[in-house]
Amino acid sequence: MAAEAIISTRPETDKELAGVQVADKLDHLSTSNSSQGDSDEEADRKAFLATFTAEEDRAIRRKVDRRFLWLIGLIYIIKNIDYQNAASVKVLQVGQPTNVMVQLGMTSDQYNWVQSIYFISYIVFEVPSNLLLKRMTPRNWQTRIIFSWGAVLACHAAVKNKEGLYAARFFLGLAEAGMFPGIAAQLCSWYRSDEMGKPIMWMFGFQNCSGIVGSLLAYSISYLDGRSGMSAWQWVYLIEGLATILFSAVVYFVLPDYPKSPRSASWLTPREQEYLERRLSENAPRTSDSHFDKSEIIASLTNPRTYAFMVSQVFMNFGGYALSWQLPTVTTSLGFAGLPRNQLLNIPPAAASVLAIIFAGWFMNRAYLTRPAFIMWICGGALVFFILLAASSNRYAIYVACVLGTMFYSVFFIPFWAWRSSTLVGTTGTAFTLAFQSCIGQVGGVVGPQLFQSQFAHNGYKVPFTISAVAIAIGWLGSCWTWYLTRNVEYDVKRVRRLRIAAEKAGGVYAEGDVKTSSGESPRVGGE
Repeated sequence: MAAEAIISTRPETDKELAGVQVADKLDHLSTSNSSQGDSDEEADRKAFLATFTAEEDRAIRRKVDRRFLWLIGLIYIIKNIDYQNAASVKVLQVGQPTNVMVQLGMTSDQYNWVQSIYFISYIVFEVPSNLLLKRMTPRNWQTRIIFSWGAVLACHAAVKNKEGLYAARFFLGLAEAGMFPGIAAQLCSWYRSDEMGKPIMWMFGFQNCSGIVGSLLAYSISYLDGRSGMSAWQWVYLIEGLATILFSAVVYFVLPDYPKSPRSASWLTPREQEYLERRLSENAPRTSDSHFDKSEIIASLTNPRTYAFMVSQVFMNFGGYALSWQLPTVTTSLGFAGLPRNQLLNIPPAAASVLAIIFAGWFMNRAYLTRPAFIMWICGGALVFFILLAASSNRYAIYVACVLGTMFYSVFFIPFWAWRSSTLVGTTGTAFTLAFQSCIGQVGGVVGPQLFQSQFAHNGYKVPFTISAVAIAIGWLGSCWTWYLTRNVEYDVKRVRRLRIAAEKAGGVYAEGDVKTSSGESPRVGGE
């Protein structure tokens, strides 16, 4: 009975034996006893899931991966190149007449506002943008976002003074608002919470590849300085803006909407569409959800978890954005390479981050630890290297701290966003909460660059890095608070993940009781 409820069986003797063995293991770990006491709907769900084999499950998930992973990775690498290029162009032709700050008549302190203004508009328009996601459909809305930010980025090449650059950055943030929370909200309709580490890994892995690609692009484009009467920084904005506009067409034709949307029927069978929604946990957004549900917004605003996650993200971003903004300037000032090879010094931090992100995705998939427990180690590592940036004067130690501090900060968001997804509820609630949290989280992007005032440059910006280290420590404490509030759900997520792994090894699909995310009262089982 238990084996039939948990995995689909087949007539072959070896599969029957494997099914009995895994059922014994699952019965030992699970707290529920088969489907007794289930509602008719839950019993029907279990019976339906039990008709799938592990091979079918993997085949369906591969279809979803092929549709999403490469595309969202490319979206994110382009996004990151397009907003981080302001830090790269700052040190293009530094000290020469064609440098951006020289041509626009800007001081270093004034240039810091280039990044802060971008985040201010991003914050203002993040929530309204994401609340339109369901009504406009993800494909249409993301296409609009990417096309408009590409057009604004290309217009950066035409600015003639600092006011023009400030205006361009404001409209860039406005155009891009809703991109990340929109993708994250959509992924919650396709991936379970315990699987979210994989698409998040692809997004943030590609994000950090942008450090490599962006540095190589800036290095290459620097040789166009003076061509057609344009400086290298203008060529950077024009070329990258036009490439983004062209990429928006790819997004329009490739990005899916929801599992049961009409367009999904072109690459999924009705049975596969049904499977993708039924396998989701109780809190996940569904295709049939209404475009707007005010009660889900109120529930989010009154839930202490919303603010606990925010504290963790805001202060981690405070330190992380400060480092990423100042990284090209710090690495250039160390004197390891002259122009234009100084751009290449930004590649090792990005490469280390990519490798760490890949490891994090692999590690999380095996459910060795709960996600907040993993984050404790990441925050500790980040704090060590931010303290080193604040305390050391040795240029080799500073560069190592730049590499590893960037790495730990970047890998933090792989378990963080997967963890966050387990406490989201409904389509409106998911879209609103992710946008609300993301916009508040970007406050670190407003404040971080402003720390690096010219008055602190004399000793390698020790004061700003000290403040950043304190922010990382507060973010760590925020994660501890959030772990306490979500501890029952997170233990249960790990428990169910292990049961699903065991069922898959036996050739079936786990179809017993799922994580109870809405109540947060799932029991801690067997020392899990």
